[in-house]
Amino acid sequence: MLDRVNDDNRYFFDQTCRVKAVELAARLGLTARLSINFMPNAVYEAATCIRATLQAAQQCGFPTQQLVFEITENERLVDKEHLKRIIKEYKRQGFKTAIDDFGAGYSGLNLLAEFQPDLIKLDMDLTRHIDSDQVRQAIVRGILGVCQALQIEVVAEGIETVAEFETLRGMGVPYMQGYLFARPAYEKLPAVHWPAG
Repeated sequence: MLDRVNDDNRYFFDQTCRVKAVELAARLGLTARLSINFMPNAVYEAATCIRATLQAAQQCGFPTQQLVFEITENERLVDKEHLKRIIKEYKRQGFKTAIDDFGAGYSGLNLLAEFQPDLIKLDMDLTRHIDSDQVRQAIVRGILGVCQALQIEVVAEGIETVAEFETLRGMGVPYMQGYLFARPAYEKLPAVHWPAG
């Protein structure tokens, strides 16, 4: 489906996905944060683009304080100033912001230098086999130090083994997601399994 997204339908696709995510979260009774990935190049004017998301939340009775807007590092950023305006508007309205897939994309630390989100999500390529990889451990420790200094929360993505979980927990990573905890499910909340220990 993403291969069919182009300049002509990018805005419509972005808006439709946002509304669908809020409607589904409300229907499922989600009590955790709802992360909504957005494509900066699809957002023409931040206050206008967020309007449909807020209307959907209001109509469905979904608490807007649970919304987190995530920019993915995998999309080439055309206009950094435009992204800064988007993030500034989202923060002005009281929403949390995040960088998704941190460490896998086009801009890395440069993006973090331009704006400081509330949280970053470490890409699974950084966390995969981290228990046996000294280089990845050093990189993640460095990122954790930067995030601690900037008061940015860290989420580790793609956790699949207990060894990865224990290593990251030992390094001080407070939040994790991945197949170790739950598998994705279509239009339902999957059962969550926590590792013993």
